[in-house]
Amino acid sequence: MSASGFHAHDHAHCVSDALRSAEAVCATADLRLTPVRRRTLEILLESHAALGAYDVLARLDAEGLGSKPPVAYRALGFLVDNGFAHRIEALNAFIACAHPGADHAPAFLICRACHTVAETEAEAPMGRMAAQNGFAIERTVMEAQGLCPACQQAATPGQASA
Repeated sequence: MSASGFHAHDHAHCVSDALRSAEAVCATADLRLTPVRRRTLEILLESHAALGAYDVLARLDAEGLGSKPPVAYRALGFLVDNGFAHRIEALNAFIACAHPGADHAPAFLICRACHTVAETEAEAPMGRMAAQNGFAIERTVMEAQGLCPACQQAATPGQASA
């Protein structure tokens, strides 16, 4: 699974696929993709940058969908709990899942300069080691911070290795 977020791609297709997947999962699992939940997912899908709950809340409030923090936190919680979004621990922020509906262990590459986040597949050795020891992994968080290709190119040689 390649990292999505740093390279040119058909973003409209990316967004429509994610929304279609969320709708299908909700229909199959009898989950309610309410207008606030759907709009929250759309907001997260607008770019590959992670957004804080208050950033999402500001957008929802501006659109008349709620002004109190629980509105955003409940919608984000629903999206995370059902695999439509991920929480980026290092940034205390959220990002839409790049592979909704797929059974995967995501890892996140976070650009410290432009704050773009790319989602990729975490390597399997931890899963194999856990299985060998009879351990059932329920949740992993793998995040790496550095510079994306565009920011590396923009940086001077001395800054790129910082």
